[in-house]
Amino acid sequence: MVYAYLAKVNKRWLAIPLCSAIAGIVAYIMGADFAFTTGPGLPHFSPFYWWGEDTGWQLGWPNLEHFIAVIPFALLAVAMWSPDYLGHRVFQELNYPKDAKGVLMDVDDTMVGASVRQGVGALLGGGNLASSWGTYMIPAAIAKRPIPGGAILTGIMCILASVLGYPMDLAMWEPVLRVALIVGVFLPLLEAGMQMIHKHKDSLSAGICIFACAFVNPVFGWATTMLLDNMGLIGDHERADSLSAKDKYLIPGLAFVVCVGSLAAVGQLPGIPAIIGQ
Repeated sequence: MVYAYLAKVNKRWLAIPLCSAIAGIVAYIMGADFAFTTGPGLPHFSPFYWWGEDTGWQLGWPNLEHFIAVIPFALLAVAMWSPDYLGHRVFQELNYPKDAKGVLMDVDDTMVGASVRQGVGALLGGGNLASSWGTYMIPAAIAKRPIPGGAILTGIMCILASVLGYPMDLAMWEPVLRVALIVGVFLPLLEAGMQMIHKHKDSLSAGICIFACAFVNPVFGWATTMLLDNMGLIGDHERADSLSAKDKYLIPGLAFVVCVGSLAAVGQLPGIPAIIGQ
């Protein structure tokens, strides 16, 4: 309701701080546990600490089952980079004035920078997937703020918060974190996506994808929708007819087999026990 009202009065840039504050206050009043436990200091910068068996994440080196388990999600992440970046670019175009200069991100440069960040972050113990920083890009576009300057300020504030420690407890508290993601990323992207669906064939593909993602998982939904759409069973039939046999059957078929096979092998399909690792 708060987000809908802010959207009506063109104050959606207030959604994250206001909704997060409301969520935190209500959760605390209702008895949710919260305490400041992270003291000031620098985190560990050694990869051996984070990826050790008894330190950091305490995961150690992965075995075959772990590699198989992440294959479909790695394919989904890489395949979704391009539409994810383009979606953020479109979202910027929808929100920034037409005559604004220097506000639209360069997709190629952003992908390169995000990929480098992903490699460094993973080496130092991060669990992030490379993206165009949608949790910042989307709210910045909503508020119509300059992206480069805002990114620098946000980065500095994130470093200060991590060194101080205590703000991280509040930022990672489940009621605050989840509500911030819902009103700052998911709802705006859903809103932008609905604005781009103008034809019944597009809504059919989107509906099948959302349904499959909700009842199985996002990887299955993406692979299934891509296969059906490229084969011309749903979506734009004229586009499917213009595809070569490789693009129409081979590539989406292989992606579907690899994704679903990997999910089945490690027990990530509902109702199907894991084939390996038992």
